[in-house]
Amino acid sequence: MGSGKLSSILIAISICCLVSCEKGAKNELPVYNPADFNPELVDVVLQNTNENHKVADFELINQNGKIVTQKDYHNKIYIVDFFFTRCPSICPIMTNNMGKLQNLYVDNDNIMFLSLSVTPDIDSISVLKKYAKENDVIDSKWNITTGNKKHIYELARKSYFAVVEQGDGGLQDFIHTPNFILVDKKKQIRGVYDGTNDKEIERLIGDMNILKD
Repeated sequence: MGSGKLSSILIAISICCLVSCEKGAKNELPVYNPADFNPELVDVVLQNTNENHKVADFELINQNGKIVTQKDYHNKIYIVDFFFTRCPSICPIMTNNMGKLQNLYVDNDNIMFLSLSVTPDIDSISVLKKYAKENDVIDSKWNITTGNKKHIYELARKSYFAVVEQGDGGLQDFIHTPNFILVDKKKQIRGVYDGTNDKEIERLIGDMNILKD
């Protein structure tokens, strides 16, 4: 075989390898650890952690008065957001987008949704029930939850890294974030998205489709 022909074959093989690697990279989502986030989003004690982060177990109460825990999300891919029912600005947009995602994956039992109220004292079960009905929430897919404020705020800051503001979850503490957080079946964070932005929702759908395959 001539050197010219051999060179052509080697070049062709190299191109195939590059294309294959690119495809593989596109179909591989990163696993996010605390060190991968803006330090302002991460509790001080976790900022240098660069491996093995998993979201913490939780205990919340949903729109039907049912206790919801991590067990309800066992072996599921799910999206988390933080909202409050009286929010006049970003929350209606976020809830509308979450509803679109719910309907898109309504037949996929491996995908669920979780919304946590940041004003749990105001967002009682009856208030959440009304909110869920108004937004066509499917109970088996999407839990709209209330619970202990300190617990919810600690989840936001130490598990999901959803907010910049530091605080203690006390009476004067308040968080407000547009973030949707994508969590995989191993309780690992695989992406963070602006839940008010259509382009970000498209990116989220693409990543969910990679993750569910």
